[in-house]
Amino acid sequence: MARIRWGVMGAGGIARRRTIPEGILPAANAELVAVYSPHSGQEVAAQFGVPAARTEAALFDYDFDAVYIASPVNCHRRQVELAAASGRHVLCEKPLGLSAADVEPMLAACEQAGVTLGVGTMMRHHPHHRRAAELVQRGDLGGISYVRAQLSYSYPPQAGAWRQDPAQGGGGPLPDLAPHCLDLLEMIVGSPISSVTCRLANRVHQYAVEDTAIILLEFASGVIGTVDCLFCTPDECVRNRLEVYGSQGSLLADGTLGQLQAGTLEWLQAGSTSGPTIQPLPPGNLYRAQIDDFSQAILDRRAPVSTGAQGLWIQRLLDACQQSSAERTTQYFS
Repeated sequence: MARIRWGVMGAGGIARRRTIPEGILPAANAELVAVYSPHSGQEVAAQFGVPAARTEAALFDYDFDAVYIASPVNCHRRQVELAAASGRHVLCEKPLGLSAADVEPMLAACEQAGVTLGVGTMMRHHPHHRRAAELVQRGDLGGISYVRAQLSYSYPPQAGAWRQDPAQGGGGPLPDLAPHCLDLLEMIVGSPISSVTCRLANRVHQYAVEDTAIILLEFASGVIGTVDCLFCTPDECVRNRLEVYGSQGSLLADGTLGQLQAGTLEWLQAGSTSGPTIQPLPPGNLYRAQIDDFSQAILDRRAPVSTGAQGLWIQRLLDACQQSSAERTTQYFS
């Protein structure tokens, strides 16, 4: 089987914990070639038996086809443009940048170089999320009135944490967690978001980014939705829940929003006397599915499931959320 050879930029953190061991290494169509990380590169390289580049530019001296970028957000534009200039395809973690003005040149660089740009919204691959989209768009729940996505984790102040520095991460749970929720709700509803009303706050932690992000959404189809993302609630006190309510039924998913292919999906049908239908969950891994898809997209010369264009759209929504919260307004999209 043909394989896509991978380099990794920003090899600590999520790359070391998830994407390399669960995604790149077990994927039949992928192979790890080299890694770069300014702080832990040598350790990660030794752990996975590949060389470590000493600089960003030196990574591209190795022979590979695609690069996975999992650096702090303020590094994304520079690294994506460097990858595109070298002719490498790019899978970049979300959010793609600090603003849409940051992301637009990234898409342009990849398009000019003729390389694929994808974004790391791996939750699109969860079977329960795909099943929810299928049921909704097939009409099995009737007319949809309301959807909700909730994704949170406890993140107390930590010295040197880039997600708690607005210059490096762009914000707190809004850029870190809300992209998954916004992306999934659009996928499930099958309609673009047409307006956002957002409130950001620091309810517990007094670091420089928000610890609370709440978004009221309207979709072009008329559906109403909410997203709530927190850094300030204990992990055992949240469900990371997805909810869909329609005129003929509802879907309740617990524990599906996260890094694991886990959780439950209940389908409650109007008129049923037998209780909810529990949807089966096959075994699998979200990071392997993401790498499988992106690698195969390159081999087949097709778009990946999570495209750079969708990443830019999510960035525009995040920008609008920031503006909505700052101005206490609703932001509309035509």
